[in-house]
Amino acid sequence: MIRKTIFLLTLVVLAVLLWFLDTRYPSVYVHKSYLTAATLAGIYCIFKIVIEEFLARGIQESKTKYSLRKTFSIIYLVVFLVIILRIWVENAQTLLVSYGLVAAGVAVALQDFFKNFAGGVILFVTGIYRIGDRIEINGQYGDVIDIGILYTTLMELGQWMGGDHETGRLTIIPNGSVLSGHVANYNKDNNFVWDEFMVPITYESDWRAAVQLILAIVKRETAETARQADKEIAILGDKYYLFKRSTEPGVYVAMTDNWISLKIRYIADFRKRSATKNKLTQLLLTEIEKTDTINIASATYDIVGFPELKMKEKES
Repeated sequence: MIRKTIFLLTLVVLAVLLWFLDTRYPSVYVHKSYLTAATLAGIYCIFKIVIEEFLARGIQESKTKYSLRKTFSIIYLVVFLVIILRIWVENAQTLLVSYGLVAAGVAVALQDFFKNFAGGVILFVTGIYRIGDRIEINGQYGDVIDIGILYTTLMELGQWMGGDHETGRLTIIPNGSVLSGHVANYNKDNNFVWDEFMVPITYESDWRAAVQLILAIVKRETAETARQADKEIAILGDKYYLFKRSTEPGVYVAMTDNWISLKIRYIADFRKRSATKNKLTQLLLTEIEKTDTINIASATYDIVGFPELKMKEKES
């Protein structure tokens, strides 16, 4: 609040100085500069200090408060730009007529700026992703920690780290990427994802018993997540066209050269995917160790023979 007050006072002082200068040395440019400073001060006072601070005081949840501040920042910027264009429109038109080629060159040079600005407005209006969402955009994967008018900041996940663990790097994405790229949102309208991993067992193992053992453990551990997913899928059906699908886990059996592959598919909370896989793996290994009929497999090779070796005696 102190920083906002200092910034507002600075704008007011600047507006007063320009007004005083305009009264002593009348000029259309000084007059419009005075109007610009006064407009900026007035809009900033209304949106950033009066309305934003008043509403933010009644909100305890940090994410909601952050989103509110970002929303008013965008509204403030858009209103300011509209009014400033209205103040300077005659001069802008004269410049465009007199310096058409220069204006066109500037527009081309700033096309990325306008593209990113348009992307920021689209994000604000459509909510393709919001603060706290986990997204993948143009190959960059992470949690959204900030959405500015030009850029989005991600806390990077993956890369050299296994699973969904943070790398510690911040990834800056131009907002224009939403206009020409694709965005994968892991928790838009729902908070679950499907995941899977494979357990190899030997051909001597009782694969039927292994399937039953795995299903029992996975169903028990993912039951609550599956129930929540069923509710969210029902809600999604009112917004999108969805085929009816089950959230029950499954085990898919396949034969390979070295083992019987048991691929386990289950539903998980998008933020707990790695933790869920780790827990299931440990539980399965513990239970398999207790049985005599199920054995974890590894790649093996049978040596069927050696090539005949012939040694030539050295002549004396």
